[in-house]
Amino acid sequence: MAFFFFLFALVALAGAVGVVVLRNPFYCVLSLVVHLIALALLFLLLEAQFVAAAQIVVYAGAVMVLYVFVVAYVGGGDRPELLWRAGARQRALAIAFGAMVFIELAIALLGTGLKALDTHGAKLPADYGSPEQIGELLLNNFLLPFELASILLLIAAIGAVALVGRRGGLPGDEEALAEITPDRTLVNPVRPAASGTMAEGVGGYGITTPMPDPVTDPAARTLREDRS
Repeated sequence: MAFFFFLFALVALAGAVGVVVLRNPFYCVLSLVVHLIALALLFLLLEAQFVAAAQIVVYAGAVMVLYVFVVAYVGGGDRPELLWRAGARQRALAIAFGAMVFIELAIALLGTGLKALDTHGAKLPADYGSPEQIGELLLNNFLLPFELASILLLIAAIGAVALVGRRGGLPGDEEALAEITPDRTLVNPVRPAASGTMAEGVGGYGITTPMPDPVTDPAARTLREDRS
């Protein structure tokens, strides 16, 4: 049992490090999935079956799908000029907050004196924390909050579908791109059907072709006349 605990703990630690070290956001999401699955396995070692199942279904499943959707929607992972680079102040704040969290965890760990490691824990009923008991509590005592959370997730899913189905982009996108890249033209100002991804606008969609000369290119002259 101790071998599996340290194995899953190392996998969880490696996944967490990958989230903050990897540059590609998609690989960061995959590292977070590995981290969450390792945590679920640790919960199984603690005989918390419901928490482990919720960790897989909710976090490693639904929430990670949402993260992948956001990465695919925003894009920019393959464009280094769009990556945010922390300045000296942000790095100093990150180190300061990390040090404070480390000190807090060290105080909490040393304050217990590691006394709980050689005990069997508190005496609890045999079915404490079992899926049957938690399911009974959710569907009896906490039915209203449970249904409200379901409605909230449904609203979020509907909003995601509405954003994906958007074809024309946000108002003013075309003018903003024209101001940013005056030497380029929007080849296809309307996004393709069923795409709706901002990655097309951020990652090069519609702004990758240099503006043709209206004198030598009849198509460019027609496009300029239509837009004017």
